[in-house]
Amino acid sequence: MAGRRRIVITGGTSGIGLELVRRLAPRYDVLVAGRRSEADALPVLPAGVRYVCAPLTDPEGATLTIAEALLRAGWVKLDNLVLNAGTGFAVAGGIETPQQVRQTLTVNLTSSVLLARALFPWLEKAGGTLSFVGSVAHRGQGLFPAYAASKAGLHGFARALRAEWAGRVAVQVIHPGPTRTDMHEKAGHDPGRMRALFLPADRVAAMMEGAIAARRSPVTVSFGRHLAGGALWSGRL
Repeated sequence: MAGRRRIVITGGTSGIGLELVRRLAPRYDVLVAGRRSEADALPVLPAGVRYVCAPLTDPEGATLTIAEALLRAGWVKLDNLVLNAGTGFAVAGGIETPQQVRQTLTVNLTSSVLLARALFPWLEKAGGTLSFVGSVAHRGQGLFPAYAASKAGLHGFARALRAEWAGRVAVQVIHPGPTRTDMHEKAGHDPGRMRALFLPADRVAAMMEGAIAARRSPVTVSFGRHLAGGALWSGRL
């Protein structure tokens, strides 16, 4: 539809990403990139949402696939790019295998660096916003050392791009707190009774939507912010 804003969201078929897609789809033209096959992904996505299978375990291949999907769709500019996809492993003592470390850093950090650089021309044409989805774990998180490192890397990369792209593309990093998704289960971690303090994914997505619209950075979205009625903006990156 002419005049609608256009947005790409990675990791948009489950968890926070899917809830964000559901919130934005009525008003945006949305392209979701994920690791699921198209046959598996389309049934969970809102009608009209475009989808491309682009597993971020292969950052170069995924970057090319997403760029080609934009060209096929006739999208010459992007209003928003939300790099939300993420993975991690919970390992007692922080002794992750080399394969686990590589996969975590590849999906969470390397792919985001490459996608941001590759899709910059689309964002610049719209004066758009690049949103990295980090985590409060970027400060350091027991059981998730490589995950924490990857999110800290995103924070630093966002800070660098915010200075480099000033006046051309807005850059922000959003750090969600613990959220009720299946990520902990996939990571091999049972939070136990602490899960009661996790925010539902739809509530986190709602606060993220507001943060994206405000273009502020960094933004923390957590249980405390939920009680206070919104997200916390620190005022600097």
